[in-house]
Parts: sequence; C-alpha cells; structure tokens
Amino acid sequence: MNDRVVVCGLGPAGRAVASRCLARGLAVTVVDPVPRRRWTATYAAWADELPEWLDSDVVAATVDRPVAWGHRRHEVDRRYVVFDTERLRESLDIAGATVLADRAIDLGRDAVRCASGTVLAADRVIDARGVGRSPDLAEQTAYGVVVGPERADGIEPSFMDWRGDNGAESVAPPSFLYAVPLGGGRMLLEETCLAGRPALTTTVLRNRLVHRLRSRGIELDGDETIERVRFPVQGGRPGRTRFGAAGGFVHPATGYSVAASLAAADAVAADAPVRPVRTRAVAALRAAGLRALLAMPPEDVPEFFDTFFTLPTALQRAYLSGRTDLPGTVAAMNALFAALPAHLRRMLVRATVSGHRR
Repeated sequence: MNDRVVVCGLGPAGRAVASRCLARGLAVTVVDPVPRRRWTATYAAWADELPEWLDSDVVAATVDRPVAWGHRRHEVDRRYVVFDTERLRESLDIAGATVLADRAIDLGRDAVRCASGTVLAADRVIDARGVGRSPDLAEQTAYGVVVGPERADGIEPSFMDWRGDNGAESVAPPSFLYAVPLGGGRMLLEETCLAGRPALTTTVLRNRLVHRLRSRGIELDGDETIERVRFPVQGGRPGRTRFGAAGGFVHPATGYSVAASLAAADAVAADAPVRPVRTRAVAALRAAGLRALLAMPPEDVPEFFDTFFTLPTALQRAYLSGRTDLPGTVAAMNALFAALPAHLRRMLVRATVSGHRR
C-alpha cells in the first residue's frame, strides 16, 4: 500500500477520494487554489449508486419514482436522491490532510509542482481537477431558480421534461425542465441544455424557464435563489491517476459524475485494480451516444427519450450508471436502437460512423 497521496482538486470527486484515503490511514496532501470554497451546484444521484460508507444525512430529499417526459409521461422505477450540498461537503472529511492553497500545474507519477514553485513528493498522485472549458468540447448549461413551499406545492418532480411549453421554436436547440425537491418544501426548477457545442446560454435558458413556468401558472418575483450551471460533458480521459471529471466520470447523456465518483472513491483509495479495457470501451460507447445527441434534429429529441424510458429499468440503469458495465451498456444501446423509429436509427448510424472517421 502506498502511504503518501497527493490529491489535486477539491471538488466532490477530489474531496471524496481524499477522505477515503484518510479513512485508510494514508498520509494525504490536497492542493486546490481555494480549498475552502463552498459548492453552489445542486447534486443528485440514483439511490442505488451510493456507497455504503456515505452518511445518510447528506440526503436532503428523496423521490421514489421520478418522472420523465418526452411527448409522454414515464415513471422511472428507481429511487432518486438530492443531496444537501453543504452536508455532503462536510461529510467528506479531510481534517487529517495537509491542505495547500495553491494551483497544481505539473503532475508527474511521484511528484506535483505547484504555481508557487512548491514541489510535493508522493507515492501516488491523483488528478481530480476536472476538465477545463474549450470551444471544442460539448457542454451542459442550465439556469434554475429555487422556489418556496407556496409555489412548489403540486409540482411533480421530474428528471427530464422535454415538453415544448418553454417558448422555443421546434427547430431550435432543445432544453428540458429539471424539477427536484431540496427539502423543507423548497424545489429547484431548472431549464437545462443537456449538451451542446456550443451550448445554450444561460440568458436563453432563463427566458425559456420563465416562459415555461408562466405557461404552468407559476410566476417568479425576482427574489429567488438562482443556480447557473456550465461544464464540459466530454474531455476527461480514463486512467489510473485521473479521477472524477478528469478521469472521464462525467456521463455525456446526463452530465452526472458525483455519484460515480463517490462509488469509486474507496476502490481508488485502496489502489484496487481497475478494468481499463471495459472502462474505456464503455466511455467510447457513451461518446458515440453523445455524438448522436449532438447530431439529432431538435424535434426528434423528445421521441428519442420516450423510447429510452420505455426500456426495462435494468437496461436504463446499465446505460445511465454502469461506468464499467460493458455488457449492460451494449445491451441497453442495442435494445434502444432496435426500438427507435427507422429515421432515428439511420441518424444514429451516421453519427457513429462519422465519429470513427475522425
């Protein structure tokens, strides 16, 4: 077992793996430009993804059967949890680590050089710094507001709602409503661009959200807490020294990575063997799925998700959560392809072939 670990980056992934390394008695140094910064995003996960070691108090709200809308309503037979962001951060305890407020700029196998000139020797270096933005990378963007109990009452939690009541033209890049409880009767209502190159701006998403909510009888007063989201959904590369978004943990079809990072943190802390071939193969299949989403005509997106959410729950789970489940991912994609209308199957084939030619 290696004893000295340097973790670069203190987002959810970095903090999780640093905490699990400390739990194993390792000497941990963490490097981040602003190590005590608060997390402002809302994080959520499927309940069956969470590791046993995670404190149950970090869950702020639970949805037993979240809803997904394409053109039709679907109930997803998987329990969905929304984290209390501050409790999640505090639960990933790094009190025993040496904390360095600095920027890691050169990561080697056994040393890290920081912007200040400090060089940290290590037996293991873990890169959890995420992925930098680039015009070449598809991004997810979102604009959301938090509403109180008086306006949240009666709103059905939804994982994805692609219905066309947000004022966008049918040929415009699509976006969906994400509506989840935050605890205490509050709810996050967020208009989301799943993936775009370029992605929709938060200004466009704000206008769509206001239009959508108004069409449903919900008026905003301008005093709501606002959440803005923007991050790449590609660009990470699976590898033994990279973790979280940097290691390709971001799912390009959902933008989720926190649950996958939590689930893998203990194994990474233990320096357990990984399955590089399977992990890279699953990542390649998901990349093909992203190419299909980016190439899909906007008017076909709701039908695509109608088809996906009619798949058996086990296949949905394999594709949405199985980062190393190559057989499950292949089975899910095959079943989805067979169930899609012919014109969407042709589009998927073109998107996949074009990716192999690059």
